[in-house]
Amino acid sequence: MNLLNIDFLPDLVAIRRDIHAHPELAFNETRTADIVARELAAYGLEVHRGLAETGVVGILRKGHGKASIGLRADMDALPLMEKNQFPHRSRHEGQMHACGHDGHTTALLGAARYMAEHKDSLDFDGTVYFIFQPAEESEGGAAVMIEDGLFEKFPMDAVFGLHNWPGIPVGEIAIVPGPVMAGTCAFEIAVRGHGCHAAMPHQGVDTLVAASQLVLALQTVVARNLHPCESAVVSVTQIHGGEAWNIIPDDAVLRGTIRTFKPEVQALIERAVERLCSGIASAFGAQITVNFDHRYPPTVNSVTETELCRQVAGELFGDSKVRKDELPSMGAEDFAYMLREKPGCYVWLGNGPGSGGCTLHNPHYDFNDEILPLGVSYWVKLAETALPAA
Repeated sequence: MNLLNIDFLPDLVAIRRDIHAHPELAFNETRTADIVARELAAYGLEVHRGLAETGVVGILRKGHGKASIGLRADMDALPLMEKNQFPHRSRHEGQMHACGHDGHTTALLGAARYMAEHKDSLDFDGTVYFIFQPAEESEGGAAVMIEDGLFEKFPMDAVFGLHNWPGIPVGEIAIVPGPVMAGTCAFEIAVRGHGCHAAMPHQGVDTLVAASQLVLALQTVVARNLHPCESAVVSVTQIHGGEAWNIIPDDAVLRGTIRTFKPEVQALIERAVERLCSGIASAFGAQITVNFDHRYPPTVNSVTETELCRQVAGELFGDSKVRKDELPSMGAEDFAYMLREKPGCYVWLGNGPGSGGCTLHNPHYDFNDEILPLGVSYWVKLAETALPAA
C-alpha cells in the first residue's frame, strides 16, 4: 500500500475513542460537534456551525481555483446498550457508536489536519469542504443540512462519502457505480376485525388470523411480483395485537420495511401489498388499511466520480484490493440525499472483523483504529486527484 505517513495517528486514536465513549443521538451531537469545531479551528481552517442544528463544515482553500468538492462524515450514535468492556466503552446508558461514525468523523478530521499541515506540498488548486453531518441514523440529517442551505452556502462540484465495512478485510475497499445502498420505506398495516371471547370465535372476526395470513402473503410480494433479476426486500418486523389470553382483539397492527433500488420497483411493491391487504380483508371479513412512509431514497453513485475513486483507491491500496463487483447493500444511507443534488461516490472501506468480530449495529461492535490511516490517505489523495493541479 502507498499510504501517507500520519505522524499524528495517536492523536486521532485518542479522539476516536473519546467520541466513542461519549456517543450522542441524532441532532444532539453537541459535544461531538464541539470537538470537531475545536480541532478544525486548531488546524487553521475556517469553521461554520449550525446547519441541521449540530452540523459543522470546515473549509480549506488552496490557490485561486473555483473548483470545489465536499467530503462528508456522519457523527451520530445509535440508541443501543453497549456490551463491550474496554476502557473507551460508552459512558451514556443506552447509547452507542455501533456503526463507526466515531471513526468516520475522526478519519475526516485527520484528513483536514493533514491537508492543513501539508497545504503547500499538496498539488491541487481549489476548495475542500469538510462536512460533519448529524443524524444519519433514521433521522435524515443530510436532508436537513441541504434544506438549511448546505450547497448554496458551500457550493461544490461533487460530494463524497465513506463508510467502514466489517467483513471486508483491512486494506481493501469496495467501490461500485450506480445503486450502492437501497432506498427504505416503512409500512404500517392496521387490521380491524370484531373482538369476541376466544372460546366463541364464531361470534367475531378474528383479527389475528387475518394478520397472520397477511404476514405469510407478504413473503410472496417479491418472489411472485418482481422480475427475478431485480432486487427488493419486504420484511415484517412488528406484530401488535391483543392483551389477554382469552380475548380475540378488535385490532392488530403490522409494521415493517421495504427496501428497493428503483422508484418503479417501489411502486410495484406498494400496489402488490395493497392488493393483498384488500383480498385478505375480503376473505376474512376484516378491514385492512396500509400506510407507506417513504424515508431514505436509494444511494446512487455517479459513473465519473466512481471511476475517479477507483483510480485513487487503486493507487493507494493496489488495484487488486479495490472491489469492483461488490453487491449493493439493502441497508439505507442518508448520503443518498446529497447524491441526489450533486454527483459523487460513496465507498465501503474494509474494517476487517473489528473488535468482537461482529457487524454494524451490534452491541459488541467497535471501529477498527487500524484503518484510520487508510481513511485519511484516501480522503487526501481523493481531494488531490479530484481538484485541478496547482
